[in-house]
Amino acid sequence: MNVRQAINIEDVRDCARRYLPRIAFDFVDGGVDGEAGLERNRVAFDRWRLLPNYLVDVSCRSQKVTLFGHDYDSPFGISPMGIAGFFRPGADLMLARAAAQMNVPYLMSSASCDSIEDASAVGRKTTWFQIYGTRNPEITMDLIRRAKALEVPVLLLTIDTPVMAKRERNIRNGFTRPMKMTPAVILQGLSRPAWTMRYLRNAGIPMMENWRPYAGEGADANTVADLYGTQTPAPEQTWEVLRRVRAAWDGPLAVKGVLTPEDARRCADLGADGVIVSNHGGRQLDHAPASVDMLPHVVDAVGDRMEVLIDSGIRRGSDIAKALCLGAKATLFGRPAMFGVAAGGQAGAEKVIDIYRQELSLVMGMMGWTSLGDASPERLFDLMNPVAPNTGGPKAARAAE
Repeated sequence: MNVRQAINIEDVRDCARRYLPRIAFDFVDGGVDGEAGLERNRVAFDRWRLLPNYLVDVSCRSQKVTLFGHDYDSPFGISPMGIAGFFRPGADLMLARAAAQMNVPYLMSSASCDSIEDASAVGRKTTWFQIYGTRNPEITMDLIRRAKALEVPVLLLTIDTPVMAKRERNIRNGFTRPMKMTPAVILQGLSRPAWTMRYLRNAGIPMMENWRPYAGEGADANTVADLYGTQTPAPEQTWEVLRRVRAAWDGPLAVKGVLTPEDARRCADLGADGVIVSNHGGRQLDHAPASVDMLPHVVDAVGDRMEVLIDSGIRRGSDIAKALCLGAKATLFGRPAMFGVAAGGQAGAEKVIDIYRQELSLVMGMMGWTSLGDASPERLFDLMNPVAPNTGGPKAARAAE
């Protein structure tokens, strides 16, 4: 199947599985430890049922949303993902162009292969920038300086990676630094000739362009990757990192990787404009709660003080609708976009966005929604805390306990 023929996100994933060698596919698809977190992210959405209202004129439906003062055409965007260029050369810019074309946010990772300068050039209004705190804080400050010079719409600080997790698929496949071309890896490459030819034409491991300036003149891709590995993660970080980032950045600032009301309130107190409720797509702490399980608690804690977004496990338009009902301003997804761009380039990324957009439009029509403002807790039925339809929702269920 060609990715353009895909009718849902699982089809896109299957296209990527057929295109990528296992070592690459598993890097994107996998989680950590026993991968319980991956399953939990999906199952958690099944707790909620959508309650429709009928006999409503839904001939005109709008998905438009304003995030941090900027207008977008749908309430979702692409999560930050590192080393996208390994899966298809130029993937970061393809994602940036696709997001700009469809007018949704693309959250570029500082661990990308293409640079934030190049991404902003092709999607200035839609390209956000994600950073980590680094062992050398001057690098973090310089990344912020570059983002300010480009007038990046939103800066994100990811806080949920104090140490690198045990990603067992990567260990089994040999996706480690330095990467060794074992017979098994070579055989995988031979079984996926289209990917392998692109990889070889681009001289193997791609350059991490955002980090090239910090590795010294003439540094090759391996040297830059090694530098990145020595600077992140930075386990000695504290809330002082957020204070410094807030002081250095005068635009909208969101903190990614928040799972508790306590941390969300701390982010608000330190001046963040938003939080992204996320368990890193099940790629960090395997037994962390699903993001959607914590979303209503975070919304209750800070929803009146800052914008709350969510990622991890979003695979259907109905997932987006449920998250909006639970108080999220918007949702984000990572793996589907990576699968799309890997299998089909920019067209594949646009296909993923279109699938989500069309599915959400259908759900809105069946729910009786003409705009996102119609989403509310009352449009959900909670299987774990059942209350009378159309009179309850997360807050009512908790009040009844």
